[in-house]
Amino acid sequence: MAVDPLTGFVRTVVGSDVPILVLSPHLDDAVLSCGGLLGWAGRRAPVTVASLFTEAAPPPHTLSARQYLKQTGAETAEQLYAERRAEDLRVLERLDVGWRHIGLVDGLFRRLPRPRPGTGLLAGLLPELAHVYPTYRLHLSRGRVSPYDEETLRAVAETIDALLPGTDGGLVLAPLGVGGHADHVLVRTAAERCGRPVVYYSDFPYNQRADPDARFTGRHGLVARDWQRGLDRKAELIQGYGTQADAMFPGGRVPLTPEVYLLPESADADFRPRPTHPATLRGVRGIHAPGGVS
Repeated sequence: MAVDPLTGFVRTVVGSDVPILVLSPHLDDAVLSCGGLLGWAGRRAPVTVASLFTEAAPPPHTLSARQYLKQTGAETAEQLYAERRAEDLRVLERLDVGWRHIGLVDGLFRRLPRPRPGTGLLAGLLPELAHVYPTYRLHLSRGRVSPYDEETLRAVAETIDALLPGTDGGLVLAPLGVGGHADHVLVRTAAERCGRPVVYYSDFPYNQRADPDARFTGRHGLVARDWQRGLDRKAELIQGYGTQADAMFPGGRVPLTPEVYLLPESADADFRPRPTHPATLRGVRGIHAPGGVS
């Protein structure tokens, strides 16, 4: 029986004992989009999930951020993100993968590195003036990385370099950015520039109602492949993110759909990663690093 290209590729990577670094913008994205693959690969290869945007910031918050906190029932952003980190840890440990909480500030709460000219006093009354993405709908979910986010992009790139030293070892799994969330697009951009082999995952559940960026997939010659192993327990894993699951899946019903990964059509030997230093990512169960990777 012929093996489909994605399964063949994954088996080759796993059989080579290559470290796999999964970039998760937020504290649930890796499991939402890759839970089936993680459950299969985590028992067979050194896999680490690096969740990038794992912190909020103190008030004052924008209206969009306050609405999000109200939706989750959290009293404070600090409380919510502490709970989200705990959820993520419990779920990832069930998958037998390593984890890192990098400690960058979520886009919904991220402030400008420098105040806009003439907005100092007014920003205290209108917090939107002090934030990189003033609103969710008009800014954070428009599929564009703000020019004020250069420092954040650099921090994500440094995280990849720190967790996968060298440019010729390891495999990176990165979000495709379906749905246009700026944090997802920012992580995709850092992965695209990292100089290592990258497989992109289609962002679930946003891919149920939005299409991928055709210009990006075309530029890299990416072809979508389905992964269906390990889906039987994925809904239960997703429900482990209790602060988020009800809003994403009203009524508690998580659609059982194949995971989608995009890689070059000819994922031949030139694309396949080579093992990196044996200590890289081995034994890394979890580190929470507020403010960036340490």
